Amino acid sequence: MATDMAVSPLNRDANELLVKLELSRLTRRKLMNSFMTGLFTALTILSVLILAVIVINIFVNGISSINLDFFTQLPQAGGRGGIGNAIVGTLLMLLMASVVSVPLGVLIAIFLSEFGKGPFATATRFCVDLLLQTPSIVIGIFIWTTLVNGIDIGGFSTQIGFSAITGAIALSLIMIPIIARSVEEILRLVPDLLREAGLALGLPRWRVVTMVVIPTVRPGIITGVILSIARAAGETAPLLLTAGYLSNWSFNPADQAASITVMIYRYSTGIGDEPARAWGATLVLVVVIAIFSASVRVFSGKSKYEA
Repeated sequence: MATDMAVSPLNRDANELLVKLELSRLTRRKLMNSFMTGLFTALTILSVLILAVIVINIFVNGISSINLDFFTQLPQAGGRGGIGNAIVGTLLMLLMASVVSVPLGVLIAIFLSEFGKGPFATATRFCVDLLLQTPSIVIGIFIWTTLVNGIDIGGFSTQIGFSAITGAIALSLIMIPIIARSVEEILRLVPDLLREAGLALGLPRWRVVTMVVIPTVRPGIITGVILSIARAAGETAPLLLTAGYLSNWSFNPADQAASITVMIYRYSTGIGDEPARAWGATLVLVVVIAIFSASVRVFSGKSKYEA
């Protein structure tokens, strides 16, 4: 009895010490959690504010240039006129680039996801990743060297010159790896049970891919394509080196072509009302990219819902 009474105060003190230590740890955890939550919140607010300042600045400086003539007229000296030819040239090059890059990118993605095994698939994936990380100006220099200036191969010249075709080729080289990698990752999200079910029904592998796998993730594939088009629409350096510039209307792919981004560059270094026109063209480009981004959100949400 005496021993128990002698030990009880020690146990009580030990328990109180453990409780204090645990409360101290809990307090530190709460303080650290509050600090990190506040830090991330502050950084998020700062990022949103920076984006808001940029967008508001573009809107305030560019809205004065926006009118019907800005979209339908040709550029004139002193910043008068509009960017109608640049809109036409941008749409023409994006259309030609999409016709080439979308089928190639999707086919590469299907090969890597469904059939690609061994050294060839590894080398293909490495080349796609390398092209994806290549700066766009390097792609522009490559097209400028091989197709704009041209090289002689056994008496045959590859020279095409500045044109909408060479601009579209440069944009397609930017779009293909984006489509290939994004669509490949999307195709890998399809459960193998669906593939095995199709094969168990006697379908050949290619029909399982076209009738089961692709329809399952079609919104995701469209999302990858839209992302690549949005990326290409904002490129400037490759088009400066490949498409050239044309101040008139032209729907001929063999002619030089103006683009919205190149027009922004030219107007921003001009005089008179040209800087204001640059802000207006920038506002148009931001709205176009915003539309693409909203489309991505719509298709991404639909893809998640169907999944």
